Amino acid sequence: MAYSVEMFFSYNLKTGLFSTMCLLFNKSWVVYIVFMDVLDCLEPMYGCHLPDVPINGYLRQPGDLVIGGTFPVHVDRSYTENTFTSKPEDLKCKLLERDQYQRMQAMIYAIEEINKNPDLLPNITLGYHIFDTCPILRRAMEGTLWMLSGGKEIIPNYRCEPTVTFAGIVGDSASTRSILMAHILGLYRYPQISYFSTSPTLSNRKIFPSFFRTIPSDVFQSRGLANLILYFGWSWVGFLANDNDYGQLSLQAIKQELINAGACVAFIETIMTGQANRNAPHIVKVIKGSTAKVVVVLSSNPEFLPVVEELARQNVTDRIWIASEAWSTSTLLSKEKYQHVLVGTLGFAVHGGQLIGFAQYIYSLHPSKAPNNSFIIEFWEEIFSCKWTNHLNSDDRTSNTTTHDCTGEENLRKSMLKVDFGITSNVYTAVYAFAWALDTLLHCLPGKGPFHNGCANILSFDPWQLLHYVKRTRFQTKDKTNIFFDDKGDPPAFYDIVNWQISSTGSLEQVIVGRYDSSSTDGNTMSLNHAGIVWVDNKTMNPVYSCPQLTSNMLAPPQIDSLLKYQLMFLCDSCLFLCNEILQAIHNAKKVPPSKCSSSCSPGFMKVAIAGKPVCCFQCVPCPQGQISNETDAVNCLSCPWDMWPNLQQGACLPRPIEFLSYSETIGISLAIIAIFSSVVPLGILGLFIHYRTTPIVRANNWSLSCLLLISLCLCFLCSLAFIGYPHLDKCLLRQVTFGLAFSLCISCVLAKTITVVVAFKATKPGSQLRKFTDIRVCNSLIVLCLLIQVSICVTWLSSSPPFPEFDSNTQSKVIILSCNEGSPIAFWFMLGYLGLLATISFIVAFLARRLPDSFNEAKFITFSMLAFLSVWISYIPASLSSQGKYTVATEIFAILSSSWALVVCIFLPKCFIILFRPDMNAKGLLMKKTRG
Repeated sequence: MAYSVEMFFSYNLKTGLFSTMCLLFNKSWVVYIVFMDVLDCLEPMYGCHLPDVPINGYLRQPGDLVIGGTFPVHVDRSYTENTFTSKPEDLKCKLLERDQYQRMQAMIYAIEEINKNPDLLPNITLGYHIFDTCPILRRAMEGTLWMLSGGKEIIPNYRCEPTVTFAGIVGDSASTRSILMAHILGLYRYPQISYFSTSPTLSNRKIFPSFFRTIPSDVFQSRGLANLILYFGWSWVGFLANDNDYGQLSLQAIKQELINAGACVAFIETIMTGQANRNAPHIVKVIKGSTAKVVVVLSSNPEFLPVVEELARQNVTDRIWIASEAWSTSTLLSKEKYQHVLVGTLGFAVHGGQLIGFAQYIYSLHPSKAPNNSFIIEFWEEIFSCKWTNHLNSDDRTSNTTTHDCTGEENLRKSMLKVDFGITSNVYTAVYAFAWALDTLLHCLPGKGPFHNGCANILSFDPWQLLHYVKRTRFQTKDKTNIFFDDKGDPPAFYDIVNWQISSTGSLEQVIVGRYDSSSTDGNTMSLNHAGIVWVDNKTMNPVYSCPQLTSNMLAPPQIDSLLKYQLMFLCDSCLFLCNEILQAIHNAKKVPPSKCSSSCSPGFMKVAIAGKPVCCFQCVPCPQGQISNETDAVNCLSCPWDMWPNLQQGACLPRPIEFLSYSETIGISLAIIAIFSSVVPLGILGLFIHYRTTPIVRANNWSLSCLLLISLCLCFLCSLAFIGYPHLDKCLLRQVTFGLAFSLCISCVLAKTITVVVAFKATKPGSQLRKFTDIRVCNSLIVLCLLIQVSICVTWLSSSPPFPEFDSNTQSKVIILSCNEGSPIAFWFMLGYLGLLATISFIVAFLARRLPDSFNEAKFITFSMLAFLSVWISYIPASLSSQGKYTVATEIFAILSSSWALVVCIFLPKCFIILFRPDMNAKGLLMKKTRG
């Protein structure tokens, strides 16, 4: 009977047991023989295994405890099309990135520092397994399984390094790779602390129970970037986002924040990480065709790099880039050839701690100290743009194209290398988080441990036991920063806001211009030095290039604002003629470039949405008459208060002037002078009549009635003054009443004179009964009766609905008319109608008596006077209804003066002419002669 025997040794990650299994195969049965406590694995050729996967791109250092680390030291890879007609080529990483290399070195530096510290993990040596993941998911998976399997080969679910305890992994940088790793590490509860993965998905403890990070979640960055965009008033924004979890989840969060705040999205384009050109030509075409001047980029520097190269090729230089923390401090994108594209960029950067001694550590690196370390060889070639001839480096993994040889005499201190203290400090902190958790586990007091069997053994603990301490670790870094993790494994959110500016040396550098602190107790999460920001402007001269004597510190806006012009000239002693241009350049650099779909609506206009376009695209429409908008981009116009009116620009409400017929106006003072002068005329005539009271013409026209009529006419002229001036309540109550009573007395006198003339001629016949009506008492009674009727009308009016002052804000838009409301229009027109009735009766009676035989017959003069009187007041009615404000009052005053003058001229002017210029006609004989005729 033939047997087939295969044996292999392994350490099962699930059971924690070492075993040797011998499988005997026969056609009919299988025998399993288990041998316990075998300490090593045989070669894969003696057991079941997957196809061999070549492992490369790693560093390892032995120790009592091993901490793993994954870093995308290379940020690009080769792209080959697999047809599967032959064995697919192995993935080749290329383009070593300086920042990523420094982050990897930060882990090594931290572990070496901890090993030298006698107070932290005494008598315990930390080792490391570091794996270059490149920007590839497959490499992240391989690195994770490689470290879990012991750092030699990949055997899923088995660890073939029994003498060393594996603590956990520091990594990865990209959220997509960290998510993949966290799914695997979470199965065995191995702690994973990422230094650069920001996806909010990783905060889900149900899916990722063992994941932690030393960088804030994108939830905080999304709010911060949205606040930054809104701070500068940008409402028309474009987005570029990776096609992975980091880009798409961040995009949704920021977009929702902006939409909730009223901003609009101009375009959204995806950076295709699976394509060599990242879809850059199409993305640049969209950017150039959009009116949005602000573009938010949610990507990492290797994915964004092809887009920047295409932007530089097409010379797209008028955009403001908003950078996420993944590329906001990238040295890869800070090269001189990208300056004209990325200068003026604003972004959130991870707050960098103070790594004391790390810069000296980086500068001390040299290939001779690690001859088998391919990373330091590539790093050296990248920094000094040279090639090592004695090292095999045919993969062209660096970005330099020079061919001169590296000598080893190069000095990193004299190079252009900038030491990164941002994400690097996160790596450093993550290593120390492991160290402090292990130290707490090491110093567990027997009998007081958190586990059911007391304390864990520092050299043979289970992953979940270390996870317990990592969750509760809390320590303070050298720069006094408190480090801890919340229930979701996230640290407190604290960002630097950086601005990409050209330094005095001509290089592109990131200058901190603000802070964002989500844990701020005063609610002011973002602080920004607006004056310290430099914006992109192709038309603005760069002061540094124009005058090298001015350093970047001198040109910082807080300092330049305090420099006088002669001080600036003193600094620019070799380029005095450029000082004015420099000052203008600095002034222009402080202006915030706008990014709006439509230009802002100035005060006096309101926004009206354009059909079919976002709400940020609108047209500006002037406010309706009587309304204003006192702010930019007003949605609605506001009505002014009743006592105010918009200015000419309809941007503010101005007090509306109060209009009434005052003595300070030309028309008011003119009417007042005319009224006073006119009132003197009847008094002059009265004096003339008194002086010639014995003459026949005065005696023949009822001397007493003439005197009373002249006095009433004087009152009629004077009553017009009550209509001029501020209409107080008392004035409103008395002016129409005074007018009505004065004219009632006047017309009553005229009526009495007319009736007296008629009765006098009719009573000349012997035995006439009309003689008794020629008595003066009858005339007086008639006057009193007519006057009492008007008095009763006025009393009824004042007692029922008296006049009152009224502010009329509706008749005229720009002024408030202050006038007397008559209270009862019916009573007013009834009073005026009564005057018309008296005048009509007088006119009829006088018209009938106009041909009586008397040289001094007044009937024909009264006829003309009443005709003129009625004509004036009939004309007043339409004139009054058609006029507004003070002109209505002026119309009534004009009617009063005109009708009064009609009576004076028609009744008394002929008599005065005879008395003064024709005394020969003022004789009794002429009167008797005319009577007999």
